Amino acid sequence: MTSAASRPPLSSGSEDGKGMARTSFVHLHNHSQFSLLDGASKLEELVEQAARFEMPALAMTDHGNLFGAIPFFEAAAETGIKPILGCETYMAPGNRTDRTPPGPGRKPYHHLLLLARDEEGYRNLMRLSTAGFLEGYYYRPRIDREILARHKDGLIATSTCLGGEIPQLILAGRRADAERVACEYRDLFGAENFYLEIQDQGIAEERAVNEVLVPMGRRLNIPLLATNDCHFLSRDDHFAHDILICIQTGKTVKDAERMRFTQEHYFKSPEEMWGVFKDLPEAAENTLRVAERCHLVLERGGNLLPHFKVPEGRSVEEYFREVTERGFEERLRVWTALETKGGLNASIEMYRSRLASEIDMVIRMGFAGYFLIVWDFIKYARDRGIPVGPGRGSAAGSLVAYCLRITDIDPLRYGLLFERFLNPERVTMPDIDIDFCIRGRGEVITFATMGAKAVIRDAGRGLDVPYGDCDRIAKMIPSEPDMTIDKAIGQVPALRQMHEKDDRVRQLLDVSRRLEGLTRRASVHAAGVVISPRPIVEYSPLARTRDDEIVTQYAMDEIGSIGLLKMDFLGLKTLTLVHDCVARLRQDEGAEVDIAGLPLDDPETYACFQAARSAGVFQFESSGMQDILRKLKPDRFDDLIALNALFRPGPIGSGMIDDYIERRHGRKTIEYIVPQLEEILGVTYGVIVYQEQVMQIASRLAGFTLGEADILRRAMGKKKKDVMAAQRDKFIKGCRTRGVGEREARRIFELMEYFAGYGFNKAHSTAYALIAYQTAWLKAHYPRHFMSSLLTAEKDNTDNVVKYIAECRDMGIAVLPPHVNRSGVDFTVEAEGIRFGLGAVKNVGEGAARALVEARQRVGPFGSLAALCREIDLRTVNKRTLESLVKAGALEGLGPNRATLCAALDAAIESSQKATRDRESGQAGLFATAGAAAPAAATLRPAPEWSEKELLAREKETLGFYMAGHPFREYAARLAGLVTHTTGSLKEVSRPGRATLAGIVSALKRRKTRRGDAMAVFNLEDLEGSVEVVVFPEAYARQRGLIEDEAALLVTGNVEIAEEQRRLIAETFLPLEQAEERAKEIIIAIPASGLQESEVGRVRDLLRERPGPCQVYLEVTQPSGFRATLKAGAALKVSPSRDLTVALEDLLGKGAVRFR
Repeated sequence: MTSAASRPPLSSGSEDGKGMARTSFVHLHNHSQFSLLDGASKLEELVEQAARFEMPALAMTDHGNLFGAIPFFEAAAETGIKPILGCETYMAPGNRTDRTPPGPGRKPYHHLLLLARDEEGYRNLMRLSTAGFLEGYYYRPRIDREILARHKDGLIATSTCLGGEIPQLILAGRRADAERVACEYRDLFGAENFYLEIQDQGIAEERAVNEVLVPMGRRLNIPLLATNDCHFLSRDDHFAHDILICIQTGKTVKDAERMRFTQEHYFKSPEEMWGVFKDLPEAAENTLRVAERCHLVLERGGNLLPHFKVPEGRSVEEYFREVTERGFEERLRVWTALETKGGLNASIEMYRSRLASEIDMVIRMGFAGYFLIVWDFIKYARDRGIPVGPGRGSAAGSLVAYCLRITDIDPLRYGLLFERFLNPERVTMPDIDIDFCIRGRGEVITFATMGAKAVIRDAGRGLDVPYGDCDRIAKMIPSEPDMTIDKAIGQVPALRQMHEKDDRVRQLLDVSRRLEGLTRRASVHAAGVVISPRPIVEYSPLARTRDDEIVTQYAMDEIGSIGLLKMDFLGLKTLTLVHDCVARLRQDEGAEVDIAGLPLDDPETYACFQAARSAGVFQFESSGMQDILRKLKPDRFDDLIALNALFRPGPIGSGMIDDYIERRHGRKTIEYIVPQLEEILGVTYGVIVYQEQVMQIASRLAGFTLGEADILRRAMGKKKKDVMAAQRDKFIKGCRTRGVGEREARRIFELMEYFAGYGFNKAHSTAYALIAYQTAWLKAHYPRHFMSSLLTAEKDNTDNVVKYIAECRDMGIAVLPPHVNRSGVDFTVEAEGIRFGLGAVKNVGEGAARALVEARQRVGPFGSLAALCREIDLRTVNKRTLESLVKAGALEGLGPNRATLCAALDAAIESSQKATRDRESGQAGLFATAGAAAPAAATLRPAPEWSEKELLAREKETLGFYMAGHPFREYAARLAGLVTHTTGSLKEVSRPGRATLAGIVSALKRRKTRRGDAMAVFNLEDLEGSVEVVVFPEAYARQRGLIEDEAALLVTGNVEIAEEQRRLIAETFLPLEQAEERAKEIIIAIPASGLQESEVGRVRDLLRERPGPCQVYLEVTQPSGFRATLKAGAALKVSPSRDLTVALEDLLGKGAVRFR
């Protein structure tokens, strides 16, 4: 069996160059998708094309970076092509750190092509690329002559394309300078390592340059090198590449002056290249000579762990054993206490045996240092009060990790397997992902590629296709994982028909299909931290992001493949929430909550889950999960673990989760193929829920080692047929030797095979179920403190703040408005409820909020606006901040009303500033006596208060929602029956479809399409949040008069789903004042007592005065609360309208009328 550690290295061949055919050709200047938005060739396609052409080697020379180095070598290894790693670098005209603008028509860089001959050249290439990003970045990652001279060894250089320094000097008529520069590069790299690059794509400037380069090379004894500067794979890809350049430059194919390549920049065959350079055979021949001289090997699968410093006199392995056994003794106290109560499901001896086995395995596999490194940084975090999660992924299955407090999940208690985490029969670097409450992390790079929907929109812009048409076609692509344009054409008949019959659509889809999957941009994997034994640039080139973060150029998985230690430090907001809540309880109530030691059988916590009161509960708050909670009614921790594993698309779609619930409640018989399965599957009622159960079945029934069982699990998950066939035979044979019949063994294997595709990692599910339980426990026992901490954690997400304030109200917890004399920086708990935090008010921020709180603590409550302005630093708490506080209602009581306070701000600020100036100049003390009172504040001149609509709008502006009320509230109950969704329920929609929503328009943006047609985008808000609404030109032209900020509308359209976002593509609008007219039924609430006969008669008259098709229902409520609904006769059918609603509510009270 081949382990990762013994994988063959990625090699570019040997020095002797055997097997290089002299009649062949090697492309040494090529751009892949990693020349971002410039190269249209995918690495795999380039390598496959070179193999088809029987080329012995191939170079990759992307612009300024080495992003694609490892995948390039891996693809080449698959085909037997020798890979040559290079880079078309950007050379600064002077010093790389000089960012002086170059002047009109000039660029701050020119090109120089570099190829790595050997490992030394590779290391220098990494250093140069790194310096370009970290030191010389100006429009592009630039290097200069100085750093090139330091890192030239092991490299071959060429004068490159028309963008090179030598061709540019030739085109400028400076031939003497061109020769001087050529000689300088020749002398720098050595005569055998510098080439003059010859290209011929039919460009007049190229031919002019070549006429000079050829004799120059012969005169200066600098060899020529033929290349084609390949940017796309075949001549047929020229148009798609043209669109790619349009995407990069923001142009369209109609822009005559746009940047574009000729159709000759494709990956030509050897015959074509020899034909182009038939008069310069030595230039083509030299490509083979260069290839012969390149022999780079990229080692893979090694162990590049940093050395962990241990106390003197002990080895790493000894120290690892020592600290692990010390941790075991600390855990032993808890186990012993549990054992005496009968709460331990394994003996202490079993724990000792398991630990000894794991320690030996870790040492044997060479990972003692790894565990010490992880132990060290987690210990550092815990010692400094930084919250650390209980575990993540398969690491929670390790008793060593539990004893080292890397995790807080007891693996024997929950039946978790060490081999699921670290398999001795498949040696790979351990992968411990850590959840932290941290805000700054190092990062590694990842790449965003053009997906099917996005590439259609991108290509459409380049093709000048109207946005609405592109959007309509893009929306026809199903929102499914791994969806491609080809798959969509096959699956969606309407799209297939358009592709066949509409030339324009065919062109858009065909171009999009060619660009699909290309790398669009580099981004970062925000949790990845790379730890290296030596400077990391010795193993991976580095880059700098727009946010000034230093990242590796190699992607996350590639970093691991070359043996570097990559840690995922994941910032989990819930850990912050739990930590803050516990700290607040200690501060406010004096309560000490041992969050890691909570009893896992608390009835109040399970009541919270059973009632689906799970808003804010980690991973259990979606509406789909709430539905399942109501059905399952969990009453033990194992139920939460199972739900965490089952609530995924596969198990839900297969009916597996319903099967589990039916068995759990005894409504479906639990049957086991053989009795031995009950011990493994009893906890999940006969359903294989976890990957660990597959492993246990293979181990206990067929005699597999747990390492072998993990290999079987992986094969089943990946559905490798050849591997599965061999594993099936081995499993059946093993079962038979242990008394299980062949027929039963086959059935069990088929059962495992079916569930393996759905099985989830129990270790991860257990760890996250524990966090869920902790949040639910806090919510059940300390609801105000939990919700206050939750609102603080979500204060930057207005939709979530709205949602959780609604949850507070449902829980009977009042959310009090912000106030300078009562609020803290964050949300806080008071006797009456939760006080809105000053830091959550827009335009205030944490610094100003902290300054306000500190001033109040220093001088006491502010009695007036003038007193407030006098006591604060107006540079920190400025006029904009004060305006926002007034609008939010946070200065209530400091003046007669908000309008007056807002109008008085300028005078109050000026008075305060004058007092400060007087104080600083000494004037205030001239006649002052000790203990004299502060000058009296000027009397505020009362102004009329803002209208209710203005008050609410300004609250919305500063709080993100309406505090004192909501303009939609008057419509919500009455019109609930006329909508298909609320904004809250829309977020749970999993498929595109029709929807009708009601709400208030906000954040309206009027836009123009590329054609100049008007359209609009806005947020539609109801009492649960908001959703983005897009109004394309046709719908906008029909109804633009209705679309205004703060308008109350009923909107119907199509739901569009993009990843986690939902938006509504609107078609029709109706003002909510007229929405009643759409109703088919009207429900009128009438009290059984307290209503006079004359009033009942008036209701009847109002209905008879407005005959129509709408059915009337009378909802009669008894004093006891009993409610009966009566269908009125046909004579009382009505024509619904706003005036009818107003008349009925004047008579019966607000909320007495509802429609559906």
